[in-house]
This record gives sequence, C-alpha cells and structure tokens, in this order.
Amino acid sequence: MAVHNQKDTTVEPTIIIGAGLAGLCCAFELADQGKSVIVLEAAPYIGGRTANWVEDGMAVESGFHKFLGYYTVLPEILKNAGISISDMVHWEETTNIRHTEAQGTFGLDPFKAPLKTIAGALGNNDLISPADKASLIPFFAAGFKDYVSKPDKLDQSSIKEYAEQHGVSTDAIERLIQPLSSGIFFLPIEEYSAYAFFGLFAPALPRIAKVRIGAFKGGMTDVMTGPLAKAIEERGGQVLTNKTVAHLLYDNEKVVGVQLEDSSQIYGEQVVVATNIRRAQMLLSEHFHAHEWFQDFLSLESMPYITAQFEATEKLAAVDHTMFGPGTQLGSFSEQSRTTFERPTGRASIILVDPDTLIDLPDKEVWEITKKSLHDVDLPNVDTMTQYRIIRGKENFYRLAKGNEHKRPKQITPIDGLFLAGDYTDQPLLATMEGAAISGRRAATGILKGRVI
Repeated sequence: MAVHNQKDTTVEPTIIIGAGLAGLCCAFELADQGKSVIVLEAAPYIGGRTANWVEDGMAVESGFHKFLGYYTVLPEILKNAGISISDMVHWEETTNIRHTEAQGTFGLDPFKAPLKTIAGALGNNDLISPADKASLIPFFAAGFKDYVSKPDKLDQSSIKEYAEQHGVSTDAIERLIQPLSSGIFFLPIEEYSAYAFFGLFAPALPRIAKVRIGAFKGGMTDVMTGPLAKAIEERGGQVLTNKTVAHLLYDNEKVVGVQLEDSSQIYGEQVVVATNIRRAQMLLSEHFHAHEWFQDFLSLESMPYITAQFEATEKLAAVDHTMFGPGTQLGSFSEQSRTTFERPTGRASIILVDPDTLIDLPDKEVWEITKKSLHDVDLPNVDTMTQYRIIRGKENFYRLAKGNEHKRPKQITPIDGLFLAGDYTDQPLLATMEGAAISGRRAATGILKGRVI
C-alpha cells in the first residue's frame, strides 16, 4: 500500500473511498483494465448498503434488497467478474399486496409467467377495482411522457399530488401507488417526488420482458460484493476494511490522496469518493464548501432508513416473495428462510415506512409497531419471534423528495484528481443497485479517459 509521510515519485494508485457497490464497481472496472486501485472501507465488512454481517449473534443485512431483472450495467459487471446471476438470485414469480381490508397477488414475470402476470393485472378486484385500475391509465401515460419531456416540472410535484392531479382514485393511490413508492423507498407519498417514482420504472419500459424481482440466495456480501472484491484483488487491486478516511489531501488545486483517521497518508493519482451521501458531503466540504459546482450537492438532504429483521419458530408466509403493506408501517418485506437466510424455521426482513418518525425510537418500540402492522395484514406468525434486530441509519440515502433531482452531482468533477461515485450522483436509476453500478462505471470511464471538466 502506498503510504507516505512525503510524496515520492512512484506510480500511484487510484484511491476509492468506500467499498459499497458503487466503489467496488468502479474499482473492478479500473482493475480489469490493469489500473492500480486501493479501496478503503471504514466498516469491518464490505458492501455498504448491500452488505450482511452478524450482529449480536444474529445474521442481519443492511436492508431488505431485491435484484431487478431489467438491470443491465450491474449484471454486465458481475458477469465480467465471474459472478453468475443465476447462482446469486432466485427469481420470484409473484408479489403480494396486503392491505388491512383486502389483499392481492400479482404476477411478476411477463415472459416466463405470462398467465400469472395477466391474471394479476385483470384480477385482484377486491384490492383494486376495475374503476381504480382505469384511473391509473392516464396517470401512467402522462407520467412517463413528463419524465422524458418535463423532468424538472415533474420533480416539483409529490407522487400523491401528481396522482390526484390526474384523477387517480383514492383507493388506487393507497393500494397501488403507495406500495410502488413508499413501499420501495419508504418516504411518505406526500413527500416522494413524482420524478423519482417514474424514474424507477421508466428504464424498464424498453425491457418489459425483463420486469421481474429476484431474491438473493444468501447475504449480499456473501454472494455479490464479497466475490466482486475478490475479483478486484485477483486483478491486483486491494480492498481494505477498517480504514476510515478523515480528510482529502488537496495540494496545488489537485486532490492528491487521503489522510486516514490514524493520521497516516495515502497518495493517489486520483481519488474517488464513493461513501454514503453524508460522509461524501463532509469530506468535500472541507476544501470545496465555497466552490460553486458543489453547492447543490452539499445542500442535498439525506433521509433515514429503518428495518426490522427477525427469526421465528414459524415462517411468516407460505412463499418467499416480496410483499407490501399499504396503510400500515410496513413498506416492503419478505419471508427469507427459503432464499436469503436458508433455514427450517422462519426469518424475515421488513422496510418500515416514514422513517423520520421512527428513526429515534427505541428498538423495542419499533418492534411493537412492526408486530402490530404484521397482525393488521393478517400475518400472526410474527408472534413466534425468537429474536429480532432493528437496523437503522441516517446517512445512506439521498432524500427522494420533490425538488431534489437537480442537486445530484456528476461523477466527473471540475477538481483535478477528484471523482464521485454513488447512487446519489446523477444517473438514471436513482437510489438503486443499478444506479450505484452505473455511477461506478462512469467514474471509472472518466479516470481511464483522463477526463476533467
């Protein structure tokens, strides 16, 4: 590792701060082209938001994640790294919306399971009536059109406001729009940007046959980010944990390296900031708080997240598939004992909505809210819980509220030697694994081409 007290004349690596998916994808793209890379991760494990570890004796994950079939860049990077998607992901055929008054099951794979997909769309009338479904047609038509032609204007409306403006029925808003917005990114629909809503689904339209959801066949560090780090190391790169970067080294109008928390310094040819949003803002603000290019990004808000994960003597549901709980604190959730955390008894992960309200509550109170919500949607096996963990954070996501999209920065900055990667940077897949991969690839491409603004 190129650690120096004074800068020398040796060929220096690209330093990547953060071993989340964005940082690892960037590092792999560079290492695969023969470039020297060092990835520095502050945590004792890699993966960032796509990670798993053991917490007080229980296997947990950073959050409830699913792999979307219409991703393109991430699958390509994983394939190049020798990671098989079929070995990593189990494709689900259905999803379940469980409202307190009704529920419905929808097919997910129009190519491999077309009958289930058609039956789900035409049926489930107790949950979504034919009139409710009809009210969605002009809404989606207008939304996808505005996403292309008026993105800035679209971002000025919340998804609830936009749905009401286009005549979507109250039941359709609560029972379909809410699961597809708050159920995925947990922000209440009164705040959730209409641009962010359509931005998640618009890239799927040209690949409609690939619209499906995959559950991981193991923890994400185990089956995805760990193997990706190994591929980087096989190509000569280094991926180091427990390495907290305290400062960027900035000399003669160029970022030349980093200083670690222990005061040691590492010099690099380029530095890629691929941390979570709040950490990135802290590192950048030290030197660039007055720089015009960074002003919007430094004002971009983060939003908290909170998940409940538990083990039980009984399985929560009969199938390991994605479920939504509109009208409750449940965003999206799943039994995982047949897939991600394989075991004979039960194991589930749950994203909770409205994290601003829940984030500072004690674990026990969050658990009681979770348990009540599961009862409200008729999933009483939660009562057989043997242990639970509440996994939370305040700095990992940018806030998908209206008016924020223009604040997302490009991966290539005007500062010599400085690049950014993270799903909060400007790319079309918003706060997703695919977005992280796109940002990492774009940063790597800028480095390989010697690109500066």
